[in-house]
Amino acid sequence: MNTQELSNLLCSQLCATAKVAEWKSGVWRIQTPFLFPDGDSYVLYIQQLPSGKFRLSDMGNSLMRLSYESDIQKLRDGTRARLLEQILAGSDVQEDEGEFYVETSLNEIGGSIFQMGQALTRVHDLSFLERVRSENTFYDDLRSLLHGCLKADQLHENYIVPEIPCAKDYPVDYHISGGDLPVYLFGVPNKDKAQLTTIILQYLNSAQCRFTSMVVFQDMEKLSRPVVSRLTNAANDQIASLDAEQDLRRKINQKIVSIR
Repeated sequence: MNTQELSNLLCSQLCATAKVAEWKSGVWRIQTPFLFPDGDSYVLYIQQLPSGKFRLSDMGNSLMRLSYESDIQKLRDGTRARLLEQILAGSDVQEDEGEFYVETSLNEIGGSIFQMGQALTRVHDLSFLERVRSENTFYDDLRSLLHGCLKADQLHENYIVPEIPCAKDYPVDYHISGGDLPVYLFGVPNKDKAQLTTIILQYLNSAQCRFTSMVVFQDMEKLSRPVVSRLTNAANDQIASLDAEQDLRRKINQKIVSIR
């Protein structure tokens, strides 16, 4: 087989995986070789613009599919929003109210289809952050959960405890007010944060501060037993995983009278 024969073979096989049909007047539907995890093909739509260029669009189907298994509003905030911006910035793909599209010429339609497929695959991969939470999104999700169950004036982020020596060296993730004692809550996604939180709590206890503490792990089972033991000995309460949302609400409610 020579180069031309191989090229012809690849072209014929790749072309066979893309199916084109007229969807409505002036708009064509393209079934691409790219697949969603459930086996369905990515479907794109193409129409000619008054400028003579062509608009290749997913008609909003990608985010609609994501909404079946994820809260797509989370794509607009925090780490997920930054990741989405990076995906779009790394390609010619744009977004308009949930619709992903690219403007292209007739000669570049093939390459644009592959570009759209790559970008939409990366967008869809953001849904895995719902199932396998990264350390970056852990803090976003903890913040969102706390704001959802507490009033704005009850929650104080990056709190510096007053009237103790070197207070700025021992910050508290969240100070929750409204109970008999202030609640100092810490998010713990990894070993380093677990050790730091242990040091902070031990220091606050030695300074005879009046408070009760709570630790929310990303996944307590992934940390070594000595690390967890030292931290749980220093803390008053703990949540083994951020997925245990009802347990977190219940334990906050036990300490705080007014909770949503």
